[in-house]
Amino acid sequence: MFTMPMTIFAQGATPAINSGNTAWLTMATVLVMFMTIPGLALFYGGLVRQKNVLSILMQCLMCTAVVSLLWVFFGYSFVFGKSLSGTLPGFFIGGFDKLFLHGVTTSSVVTPANVPEISFVLFQCMFAVITPALIIGAFAERIRFSGFLLFTILWSIFAYYPMAHFVWGGGWMQQLGVIDFAGGTVVHINAGISALMMALLLGKRRDYRPGKPIPGHSVPFVFIGAACLWLGWFGFNAGSGLTADGLDANAFLVTHVATCVAALTWMTIDWIFNRKPTTVGVCTGAVAGLVAITPASGSVGLLGACAIGLATGIVCFFMVAVVKTKFKYDDSLDAFGVHGIGGIVGSILTGVFATKAVTGGVDGALYGNWHQLGVQLAATLFSIVYSAVITFILFKIVDKLVGIRVAPREEEEGVDIYEHGESAYNY
Repeated sequence: MFTMPMTIFAQGATPAINSGNTAWLTMATVLVMFMTIPGLALFYGGLVRQKNVLSILMQCLMCTAVVSLLWVFFGYSFVFGKSLSGTLPGFFIGGFDKLFLHGVTTSSVVTPANVPEISFVLFQCMFAVITPALIIGAFAERIRFSGFLLFTILWSIFAYYPMAHFVWGGGWMQQLGVIDFAGGTVVHINAGISALMMALLLGKRRDYRPGKPIPGHSVPFVFIGAACLWLGWFGFNAGSGLTADGLDANAFLVTHVATCVAALTWMTIDWIFNRKPTTVGVCTGAVAGLVAITPASGSVGLLGACAIGLATGIVCFFMVAVVKTKFKYDDSLDAFGVHGIGGIVGSILTGVFATKAVTGGVDGALYGNWHQLGVQLAATLFSIVYSAVITFILFKIVDKLVGIRVAPREEEEGVDIYEHGESAYNY
């Protein structure tokens, strides 16, 4: 998230606010929120059957509402607070000094970007919102709303906040020198591995047959959702430097290029092996490219963007089309195959293609710094293990308390009617 250490100045010691950076960060915050509602809601909503589309929309809406409140009440303090520094609990969370945004005023400023801390809080809030929303794609069409809600709350507290603290809040990964500009480990590996665990623990949909995908009800929804995600991702990545400068411009460029390459790669493979270039395939490839360039967007140039886009298109297609079929797990909307695997590919390749021409000081293995690749590998492995263990524990707790999977009849007739008392289409 940051190329330099972040400092927060309270009233009385404040540097002047940079209006250009602040305006851009405000716009980036809007774009990241746009990724969840309506972007992800439409993308995932189009991929499910019409009897379940409202459940997807509701889950994305509730992630936005509930996780936002958790964030301003205590999540921001857990990630970026300082009161527990040097203690054992401080390994996992920052502290309690910013509970309910204590000390966050119109005068507090985040440097070196010189933006209001309130703007930073809101920008980070949108990351906290979309991360658990990504997991929705793994358990779509078979989860109880109450189980989803409790799981999302607990997962935000015990999975997202610690990971964000490790990488962006001054935790051990940040001190180790991990490069994760906008969320390869914190967002995509974290959510993607959790998605796989949820799919495995929850079990297959009753009518799921490996190798025979269940068609979504609206390809236009998928296209519109993917377009919203592509647009919003410019705020996600280019906003993560907190500045309107050359770093922002580079992040914007490489995000777009990697996405284009991944979309074309997916389409080409689809065309060769399935004899048709599909709209859903191109949209999925584009999202995979967006995922993979996320950790690298503040450290790679054009070469790295093209390489990451190409590798991601190939690897994610293989995971979705071959591996999922072979191992017969029901990752409903490929949250693991796209976000988990895309995040892993991007996180590792950041250690290969990072260049000091962008970072100002850190090279990757391609330019002789093999240590950075080792750091990225260690961070990636830790993220996988941490997310898997936490999700397993939380699943068991939530299932015991309120239950997670809907009854067979409810699944057959659609969760929209049983869970929400509504139908998306009333003819």
